[in-house]
Amino acid sequence: MAAVSGSTALTAAEIAVLNKARRRLIPILMLCYFAAFLDRVNIGFAALTMNADLKLSATAFGAGAGLFFLGYVVCEVPSNLLLARFGARAWMARIMISWGIISALTAFVWSASSFYAVRILLGAAEAGFFPGLLFYCTLWFPRAYRARIFGLTQIAPPLSSVIGAPLSAWLLTSMDGVAGLKGWQWMFVIEGMPAVIMGVVLFLLLPSRPEDARFLSTDEKAVLTGLMARERQERERVERFTVRQALTDGRVWAMCLIALGLVIGTTGAAIWMPQLIKQFGLTTMQVGFVAAIPSFVAVFATLFAGWNADRTGARIAHVVVPFVCAACGFVLAGLTASPIWGVVGLTIGTAGIAAASPSIWALPAMLLTGTASAAGLALINSVGSTGGFAGPYVIGWVRDETGSFAGALFFLAAVLVGAALVAVLLGRRMASVIRGPGRVEATS
Repeated sequence: MAAVSGSTALTAAEIAVLNKARRRLIPILMLCYFAAFLDRVNIGFAALTMNADLKLSATAFGAGAGLFFLGYVVCEVPSNLLLARFGARAWMARIMISWGIISALTAFVWSASSFYAVRILLGAAEAGFFPGLLFYCTLWFPRAYRARIFGLTQIAPPLSSVIGAPLSAWLLTSMDGVAGLKGWQWMFVIEGMPAVIMGVVLFLLLPSRPEDARFLSTDEKAVLTGLMARERQERERVERFTVRQALTDGRVWAMCLIALGLVIGTTGAAIWMPQLIKQFGLTTMQVGFVAAIPSFVAVFATLFAGWNADRTGARIAHVVVPFVCAACGFVLAGLTASPIWGVVGLTIGTAGIAAASPSIWALPAMLLTGTASAAGLALINSVGSTGGFAGPYVIGWVRDETGSFAGALFFLAAVLVGAALVAVLLGRRMASVIRGPGRVEATS
């Protein structure tokens, strides 16, 4: 049976090279994204003790957590265009090292104002990494592979919680008072270091383009570059975008709205998860282990959704169905007073959002190519990232106003249903682009 990339069959030689590239590149990218998300959401665990030390209300904490995305959004598109110009290797290494250092410096904030300032700087430092990662993958893997490739990278956020939640809880309790620092201060210092380390690793081991890959032979480079050039030419024969067109196309802006829903759900749930679980009366260490459960399930949901989306080609269904399931999970968590059912609801919500992510980020690369793809991905992630402020802030405000997280969970559910409806409309507009199976099997 022939493999399909758009309308182009993949040969056994092409699949062999793609699998070789996947085995070499994806583990490095996963570890980098793991470090990024660990630095992004460990603030949720810090809040268990930091808020009292800095005298932060729930609203103030939510605002500070969300201000990360102010610097992120402002610097996102320029950062990704610079990545396209200077190459992934140097630019992504710069991003990781600078944000790791700033994340560690969060340990030394002393007031709400200093907390806000460091969060803005952290966002500016990280800007461009995630869309840069997606753009980088489009240089190496054809559309028939992308949902599963994005799915592999997307398990890094839930894995960061599976490992980071117990680790953060342990640091909060066991390191408190060591060398005169609070547990939350040690948490920021220690958990900022993986980003710096992976920045160096990335610079040393990650080639910017297939042509630069030392792990590929000359023939393998020719196979891969020929495949990616052929796919790009086929897409541009149908519709070719300039950077300006990519930034103004209605379909791209629909993707922005879907990404907005994704980020509101992801960051809102991740940053507040420790406090959502803490309300059930658990200790800090118990919160660390229970908070890992939703993320553990999300890992498998992400892997399955990415694989199945490529297998079936049903990209839009793999956005809509997970979002609706996630909304139902958050409604369940908001309605129940039972700790067990509350965790079940949060698990369904977290897993549903994670399962939608691979197909959401595969859609832009089906429409855009080249520098337009870099700009479009940056715009989508930039607009979506505004939800990183809205989600945590609204949840904090609702918590202060009502004394409960139930209303905040209903808010997350409504946002996800709205994003699912936008995805349905986008599917109709992109039917000709999405159409066709995504199976990846060798030709005879």
